[in-house]
Amino acid sequence: MTQWGPRPMLSKAFYKAHSLGNDYLIFKEGSEWIATPDKILEICNRNHGVGADGIVVLLGELQGNLPQLRMFNPDGSEFERSGNGLRILAAHLYREDRVSDAPFEVTVGGDLVRMTVHDVQDGIYDISAEMGQAKVGPDSVGLNSSSLDGSGRILGPNGSRLHAIPVSVGNPHLVVFVSEVSNTLLESLGPFLATHSDLSNGANVQLVGPLSGNRFEAAIWERGVGPTSASGTSACAVAVAAVWSGRINPGAIMVDTIGGSLEVHVNAELEVVLRGPVTEVCTGTLT
Repeated sequence: MTQWGPRPMLSKAFYKAHSLGNDYLIFKEGSEWIATPDKILEICNRNHGVGADGIVVLLGELQGNLPQLRMFNPDGSEFERSGNGLRILAAHLYREDRVSDAPFEVTVGGDLVRMTVHDVQDGIYDISAEMGQAKVGPDSVGLNSSSLDGSGRILGPNGSRLHAIPVSVGNPHLVVFVSEVSNTLLESLGPFLATHSDLSNGANVQLVGPLSGNRFEAAIWERGVGPTSASGTSACAVAVAAVWSGRINPGAIMVDTIGGSLEVHVNAELEVVLRGPVTEVCTGTLT
């Protein structure tokens, strides 16, 4: 299980943006409040707080002017990385003239991620993130391989068995290909698999069905969040699983979710680039 450092102290000023409805708040390191689980839960609440699918914390800078990040779910738990959260952070940095349209790097969870702001029109940013080389297999997501049956199937609800492809893109995912994607199936499998007893730290879950050409449909259940309209790392995991399992050749893959479509490039070495829109919502200050 990942060991996180002490909870950071932050400024009250924030920046809010979303990618296909998956929204994050950006806070800088400061001295006005501590990012405790209860405080994050309050701020991310859509009825009593600002409302968001998570918080990205800009901690400061490493040697070479490299931004360092931490990320938190709306339930207050910390997690490894978010593809959309990273790209929303890129929009914030661009807005503040800290980066240009040249590629730049940030560090999150000890890993470097290179991003590029390709275009900006009326508060909508076209941003890509090089997510690194994905890993596939039980060990990559902290899944106890001895729990799998002879066909490699994981234990499902009510004693059933199902094929779930374990994928890590810096955070853990279980990708399940199904004949038909439905909310009913997501509500059944999502919470069960996300908190599966054979996982060391849970996982994000995607139910995936094929569409025409290079497109796949995905329904997403995120750890610490629940059903989500879109997720950058989930889109990456879907594309990687599709290539790894031979369902599609390496190249550009479109992943359609409730919120819209994200483009994922996966090569033969399972190196991943995520690209899509980021839309500004607002800036503000906590009271």
